[in-house]
Amino acid sequence: MQTSLPKQYMPLLGRPVMLHTLERLCAHPRVVGVLVGIAPDDRWWPTLARDVSRLPEILGTFIGGSERADTVNNGLKALATHASPGDWVLVHDAARPCVRTTDIDNLIEQVDGHADGGLLALPMADTVKRTDDRQIVSETVPRANLWRAQTPQLFPLTRLSEALARALAAGDVVTDEAAAVERVGGRPRVIAGHADNIKITVDEDMALAELFIKRQQKEQM
Repeated sequence: MQTSLPKQYMPLLGRPVMLHTLERLCAHPRVVGVLVGIAPDDRWWPTLARDVSRLPEILGTFIGGSERADTVNNGLKALATHASPGDWVLVHDAARPCVRTTDIDNLIEQVDGHADGGLLALPMADTVKRTDDRQIVSETVPRANLWRAQTPQLFPLTRLSEALARALAAGDVVTDEAAAVERVGGRPRVIAGHADNIKITVDEDMALAELFIKRQQKEQM
């Protein structure tokens, strides 16, 4: 994002990105608690204290790690004092402030009872190319049954904890929670989400997120 301010704290329609995200999660009737992963040197979280105090579902924070899997693993350990082994856990990117309540509904309903959990995703619409190290096309990849993973991702707490612990112990890099479960033989279920559930990554994404939130607000009126 080429800014000293972490993207999750950047202003979106006058309020930090992460606050939009937290409010959407906390407003869902089946979300009973939320833990927030922050960096060891995070000095911006305290600026949200007044707004966060209005969200009783927020259980607190934990310190993240060097990679996504490390952060989620730390979060699951912190969650152990609040949750039971049979509970289910949602993992969501703080930089996805546009996630729809209806998509979270669908994820929970359609993954319920599936021991390997599941995730929101979008079917691949673009033609996909694989290249060599010189960016020369080596093949066109058939896009049938290809999906772009999103979050939230939903798993039984124990299943995800064990899968992540094994991946980290082996030194394997897993880029999302579903990959960790797949690594131990699991087959998570994919639930179609919406294209407006974007992850803010580059400057242009901020304008898109504003557009999507305004459109969603109009849809709800």
